[in-house]
Amino acid sequence: MPAHVPVRVALAQFEDIVAHGLSWLISEDENLELVASGIDHDELVTAIGEHQPNVAILNFGSLRNASELRELHRKFPKTRLVVLLNRPTDSECRQLLAVGATACLSKSAEARDVLHAIHLASRGLHVLPAFDSGVPPPAGPDVLTPREAEVLGLLRTGRSNAEIAQALHVSVETVRTHARRIYRKLGVKTRRELRALT
Repeated sequence: MPAHVPVRVALAQFEDIVAHGLSWLISEDENLELVASGIDHDELVTAIGEHQPNVAILNFGSLRNASELRELHRKFPKTRLVVLLNRPTDSECRQLLAVGATACLSKSAEARDVLHAIHLASRGLHVLPAFDSGVPPPAGPDVLTPREAEVLGLLRTGRSNAEIAQALHVSVETVRTHARRIYRKLGVKTRRELRALT
């Protein structure tokens, strides 16, 4: 019988208490191996390339925009990206999964939920937190508004601006404005690039 190979985990830089808690949690699980921790945001590409983790745990607050997550996913498709946020909303998490994250969790999640998310993410399974409605969004990179998320869904189906305007009962110029904001937030320039994010 082959020896068990632990899931290799890299940990980005977090607030002190969060970093210590995550490091301890990972070290206590015999099925996980912490290969790097406290990785500065600007060193993520180098560290992931060097350590080849199965899972990288990222701090949402350190991301400049969603396109950074997409680029990490593109450069390291075998590394599953778990993003931790202060108070994630459903739309934020779904946007992060759309651009390359495998899991999205609250920094206040219980230890067992974090461990489950790491193990599930290592197998390529998407993980979302339970959501508490009415919680304000955390500070961090721009996220899509509910209307922008709706327009994004229609853009991905290949509909024209006029068709989207008709479906949403808004003007074509309003659709163009939403599309420009979506492109900027997701770091794309064309509809082809937008459709490629899935």
